[in-house]
Amino acid sequence: MSAPTAQSPFTICLNMSTIRGQKLGFVKELEAASKAGFRSVEIWIETLQTYLKSGGTTGEARRILGDNGIKVENAIGFAPWIIDDEAARAKGLAQLKSEMEMLAEVGCKRVATPPIGAQSPGSPKVDLYKAAERYRAILEIGDKTGVVPQLELWGFSPNLSRLGEVMFVAIESGHPSARVLLDIYHLYKGGSGNTMLPLVGKSAIEVFHVNDYTANFTREKIVDADRVFPGDGVAPIRETLKLIKRTDQPIVLSLEVFNKEYYAQDALTVTKTAMAKMKAMVAGV
Repeated sequence: MSAPTAQSPFTICLNMSTIRGQKLGFVKELEAASKAGFRSVEIWIETLQTYLKSGGTTGEARRILGDNGIKVENAIGFAPWIIDDEAARAKGLAQLKSEMEMLAEVGCKRVATPPIGAQSPGSPKVDLYKAAERYRAILEIGDKTGVVPQLELWGFSPNLSRLGEVMFVAIESGHPSARVLLDIYHLYKGGSGNTMLPLVGKSAIEVFHVNDYTANFTREKIVDADRVFPGDGVAPIRETLKLIKRTDQPIVLSLEVFNKEYYAQDALTVTKTAMAKMKAMVAGV
């Protein structure tokens, strides 16, 4: 009998932001990812909703995912759950609950929850204890729907831009399902870097966004659209992966870029390049 194969510490995944500019729609995005060899993706809720509004069903979406050999690891959404305005926050929670139910029907068990509504320049600082209460509230919605909200760090935001802030909110939520969604770019943009990642605790990270940035941009000047493929810049990617990798289960490494140069290319060319860059990124880590 042959010895069991060691489990990889990482699952390679494609965030559909990477080919979002091609405006392919839900089905063709999945096909472009699958043809390049991706078996895990992060979808955008808006794209799935557009597909459903055009006559598709969640059952058909699930079948298409199966036909393409793809699992949805996480979904990108923008429900305003953290804001101080009680009426607007209540609408945000209702929106998030509806989106979670939809995601559950297509087999997605996670949803990104960034500080939407409190992320613009000049947005007031949200009290972190209140943010923790609000995060717990959406985690409890997750208990009912089976979709766990991943607390996302946004480095450009006045709120939840620092590693310490998202960890505070996650811990003070007091909920065992609390998870944080971090990103190479956002850790750089927000000024946290990767030094303190070992303190995060391996169970807190299930999905991690990967990308790169060049030396052409300072932390203060760099924006989302400046991200590039892993290996094409100066970000400490491999060092970071060594700090976060787990032995109990693979971490989903999802490529998230918004690069206009990539959007000008054929989507399959981009997804094939993405797969090659991702394989090189994890080799030997």
